[in-house]
Amino acid sequence: MRHIHIIGIGTGNPEHLTVQAINAMNAADVVFIPTKGAEKADLAEVRREICARYLTRQGVRILEFEVPKRSTQDRSYSESVDDWHAAIARIYGALIADLPETGAGAFLVWGDPSLYDSTIRIIERVRNSGACAFDYSVVPGITSIQVLAASHRIPVNLVGKPVEITTGRRLVEEGLTHESTVVMLDGEQAFSKIDDPDVEIFWGAYLGTKDEIIRSGRLGDIAGDIVRLRAEERARHGWIMDIYLLRKGRDFRE
Repeated sequence: MRHIHIIGIGTGNPEHLTVQAINAMNAADVVFIPTKGAEKADLAEVRREICARYLTRQGVRILEFEVPKRSTQDRSYSESVDDWHAAIARIYGALIADLPETGAGAFLVWGDPSLYDSTIRIIERVRNSGACAFDYSVVPGITSIQVLAASHRIPVNLVGKPVEITTGRRLVEEGLTHESTVVMLDGEQAFSKIDDPDVEIFWGAYLGTKDEIIRSGRLGDIAGDIVRLRAEERARHGWIMDIYLLRKGRDFRE
């Protein structure tokens, strides 16, 4: 039976790869690399570098494929994501069907496959369609949350307190509800809409790469600087991938 390895590769530093990830890559006959247009060419290039560094078994092929863009016109958020996943599933299905019946393929996933990534969902969609028979395994990767905390030299949680992981869209809708809140996928710069003098922010962009930038401080003091810096870096690179932790409170304080 065909087998698919879904492999977390970390946030851009080839040294994030685990031994398990390297072994899974070398167990594949084909490593699939997604491309997302010229403006995100850096993301594909990191995957190419990872393959060049760690693929040691002779005969492993690299196959690049283009990821369709998500259309949001006249659709709700859920509808647009569902349609987008369906389009990607058709591409994945064709890639998997082209494998030999006992062959193996590998998808290299930014960060970790379990956290705000839909590769597992899309692979399940392909398998449930019955287009071709295969099974799959998941290899965890270092997440942007871990890299953010390491770069700022902080723990993510306050002692004995919970942590919320959410999106910028949700933060705008619901506000800040926990002492420690990790915010991902924030195209709205939701942190700039939080008006609370006691909140701190620990922000980072391009984490794990040579272009990594981090900033931290009282949110009210540096939110404007982060907005400006984020715009400058997005213009320079053509894309930005950032994450931040909002914190209110201290250890050992009820």
